[in-house]
Amino acid sequence: MDRITEVGVVFVDESGIREWSQLINPKTRIPAFIERLTGITNEMVLNAPDFENIAHELNTLLEGYLFIAHNARFDYGFLKNEFKRLDIVFRPNILCNVKLSRALFPEHKHHNLDSLITRHDLTVSNRHRALGDAQLIHQFWQVIHNQLDANYIATTVKKLVGRPSIPSHVDDSLIQGLPDTPGVYLFYGENDLPLYVGKSTHIKQRVLSHFSSDHRHPKEMSLSQQLRRIDFIETAGEIGALLKEAQLIKTLQPIHNRRLRRSNDLCAWQLQQKADYVTPSLTWADDLDFGAQENLYGLFRTQRDAHTALRKLAQDNSLCLGVLGLEKITKGRPCFARQLHKCQGACVGEESMLSHALRLQQAMTKLKINQWPYTGAIGLKEAEDLHLIDHWCYLGTVQTESEISALLDSAKPAFDKDTYMILNKALKAASHEVVYIKRR
Repeated sequence: MDRITEVGVVFVDESGIREWSQLINPKTRIPAFIERLTGITNEMVLNAPDFENIAHELNTLLEGYLFIAHNARFDYGFLKNEFKRLDIVFRPNILCNVKLSRALFPEHKHHNLDSLITRHDLTVSNRHRALGDAQLIHQFWQVIHNQLDANYIATTVKKLVGRPSIPSHVDDSLIQGLPDTPGVYLFYGENDLPLYVGKSTHIKQRVLSHFSSDHRHPKEMSLSQQLRRIDFIETAGEIGALLKEAQLIKTLQPIHNRRLRRSNDLCAWQLQQKADYVTPSLTWADDLDFGAQENLYGLFRTQRDAHTALRKLAQDNSLCLGVLGLEKITKGRPCFARQLHKCQGACVGEESMLSHALRLQQAMTKLKINQWPYTGAIGLKEAEDLHLIDHWCYLGTVQTESEISALLDSAKPAFDKDTYMILNKALKAASHEVVYIKRR
């Protein structure tokens, strides 16, 4: 059951202390164990208002307050879901009372509410009822201020809430409207061209972290100074966030995403038989289907990167640069590395070409691009989302079967190194269900 049966709040501000509570009709039967735990029966909520009737009043009452609850993630999750059903954004600053107790009293092992009641001699009036438990949290708040230095408590709370200073020109509502869920966020300046695209499993925390370090890093400072608007796209989990980030960066080309926005054609080495020896040949993604090709090694953004990697591989494995085509040699004369005893002599017949080829294949193994292991497109399941993938290319994310055909019929994007790395790692982890897609 994920519906609310009661809300209880203790408000504390400069005006004093006041309380608010309300039974809620959950529009479904209350399970017997919940009745036993809370004492709230189906008969008690029969004529109570449903959440929709009190939502706007409650949202207004809570606006601007620090949301403190014991196991705050649990209580906040219920309220957030109820508000979400009504298309109401509810994203207060949150303080978990368990984490606060643990931070202030690390010498104690247990920090559940019953432990706090015993340890701090709190007065119980109505345990497991919304207002009764809220009153206990308020009592704990009073106790710690009687026992500990107020500045120490304030510093601890600030760390737990995790809200660093926000640049003065950035509207606070931009931050408060962000979810603390997986997804992608986009920073905009004065126009509609994004400055930066990022991803996180906790969007709000990650955005705030940009501001906490902007005084130390020129890039973060530049972003902070230019920022005027923030958009976000929520995803079901980390895989969706990674894929969406890579897709948006390639599409939108944000000026601060220098590493991922490079659009150079990808190249890779392909081992080819030439005469009586095997040699690497540089191939390009425009010429071959990198997702389907079997005999490919390494993914490089430039020809220079590819040659640098192959040269290092040769040096580490005493391979002949001449045989590999990286150095011009005269027939019958040793390559330069052989003269330094760093080549085993394939260039002058002191190592057989077969032996050299076998050693080359062995050395290249760690650079091998995995061939697409499926006959066609698949779906990678993540919560309610299904990420459609075809030959290492990310087609998009769907939630209904009717959306699948449209994506499969759309043009397949070009093979992308970052997407390949994300998907290769995800499939190796085998932590997500693979759905086999059949075309109709």
